[in-house]
Amino acid sequence: MSQGIENKVVVITGASSGLGEATARHLAERGAIVVLGARRADRIEALASELTAKGHKAKAVQTDVTERNQVKHLVDSAVREFGRIDVMLNNAGLMPLAPLERLKIDEWDRMIDVNIKGVLYGVAAALPHMKTQKSGHIINVSSVYGHVVDPGATVYCATKHAVRALSEGLRKEVKPYNIRTTIISPGAVSTELLEHISEKDIQAGTKEFVSKIAVSADTFARTVAFAVNEPDDVDINEILFRPTAQPV
Repeated sequence: MSQGIENKVVVITGASSGLGEATARHLAERGAIVVLGARRADRIEALASELTAKGHKAKAVQTDVTERNQVKHLVDSAVREFGRIDVMLNNAGLMPLAPLERLKIDEWDRMIDVNIKGVLYGVAAALPHMKTQKSGHIINVSSVYGHVVDPGATVYCATKHAVRALSEGLRKEVKPYNIRTTIISPGAVSTELLEHISEKDIQAGTKEFVSKIAVSADTFARTVAFAVNEPDDVDINEILFRPTAQPV
């Protein structure tokens, strides 16, 4: 499965680990040109070097998705070097879980900045190029928590519900420009996401639960590849997946 992936220019935020890193590898192996954005420059530069050493095309651009000019620079760099942007994967996200009564207000602000505004900045950076091209594919990452709300995850759930809402609005607005949109909502996946939880009791309990059921980040990468690989007249709008053992 690579005919619809080969030679596409794919920009990925949050590419330094987890879902983004796995997707970069998976798509590069299928012939995509991957442009990697993340705050940890050393991680994405090492990944880009690894991929290019294997004969793939990859570029690393240090990017903080809370800074809109940096996200614009990431996308503009891809277009300058490779001539276009075919896929924008807005993947960067944070999940510092805690009940509202613990008043982790700084963490609320950070989640809003990364999980919502970071996605909007990605859309804002990619959309003008895709309108000009009359083609493109914007993939936004929500979560199972974008479909349900659990105590202790209220603000995170709110941000991921917001991603689904703005993505559906985007889908309806970009029809005149032949742009496709996809929301991917993962369940429990083995990544560094749980390291963002500052409340140690919640982190320990969540890690114990997730360690028993989580699927690998390659699962997410395969769902991205599926959506991207479909013919241009097919718009895979939403994918929700969980480990078979996950009840939530």
